[in-house]
Amino acid sequence: MTGADTMTIHHRIRPFNTKETYPEQKLNNDLSQGVVARGTMVFLRGQVSQDLETRECLHVGDPAAQTRKTMENIRMLLEEAGSRMEHICRIVVYVTDIRYREAVYQEMGKHLQGVHPCSTGIVVPALARPEWVVEIEATAVIPDA
Repeated sequence: MTGADTMTIHHRIRPFNTKETYPEQKLNNDLSQGVVARGTMVFLRGQVSQDLETRECLHVGDPAAQTRKTMENIRMLLEEAGSRMEHICRIVVYVTDIRYREAVYQEMGKHLQGVHPCSTGIVVPALARPEWVVEIEATAVIPDA
């Protein structure tokens, strides 16, 4: 299967190249913010506190505000894919300091009230940019019409 065949099977949401997002890192990877697989599932890339239009990093040093913006990005991308927050099945949360966990999970919980997704939390030494302290990836379904 060629790359062109893959593009027709899966819908890629906001494709980008890392040389534009991380120019200081001299990367050249083709990625997407999300992928709709066979029209029924949405796999979102780890989202951070970043404006998806300008790539500006937001809320440096504030784990709760970073989480709020991260969840807003997740909501926006799911809606672009034809899904919604209540259709999230799984999340993975990465924090750079265990002391941020409470603030991150309190804010994240506001956006996932009543959803009950499977969740994994991981403490990592760093994320792609030093100003990011939380990253959240989500997998959701697109409900039948």
